[in-house]
Amino acid sequence: MTSHVTLYTDGACSGNPGPGGWGCVLLFREHKRRISGYEIQTTNNKMELLGVIKGLESLLRPMPVLIITDSQYVKNAFTEGWLENWQKNGWKTKNGKPVKNQDEWLALSLLQRKHTLSWQWVKGHSGDRYNEMCDELARNAITNKKGIDEKF
Repeated sequence: MTSHVTLYTDGACSGNPGPGGWGCVLLFREHKRRISGYEIQTTNNKMELLGVIKGLESLLRPMPVLIITDSQYVKNAFTEGWLENWQKNGWKTKNGKPVKNQDEWLALSLLQRKHTLSWQWVKGHSGDRYNEMCDELARNAITNKKGIDEKF
């Protein structure tokens, strides 16, 4: 039986741009961990990306990872080939505009080489336990101006 990590992620931003937070929940066998972080001035898309990045960076070794997110933006960049096209086009969209959050996309691209990633989209605020937990983590990070890292 192949083991994989399930990584739930979400991001939030007050004002967009404005204060932002990200949250992620990692599930592996009997282990459960939740992590969140805060930025004083950011965007919602960047926070969505950081939830995935920080979750993947927390893994101690290369793993197969199922990423469950409510961000079509992040999921589609991988599943629809956007990320590959942006890189081939010199970090420009198909309309010739510079891709936003290039540093985060590059970090995710490198993490994709380390881990075997698969993606699943879940509708936000639809009652999915761990997606709701990630949203709460992200919003609490904004409120408290700090993140957490804890087992639960």
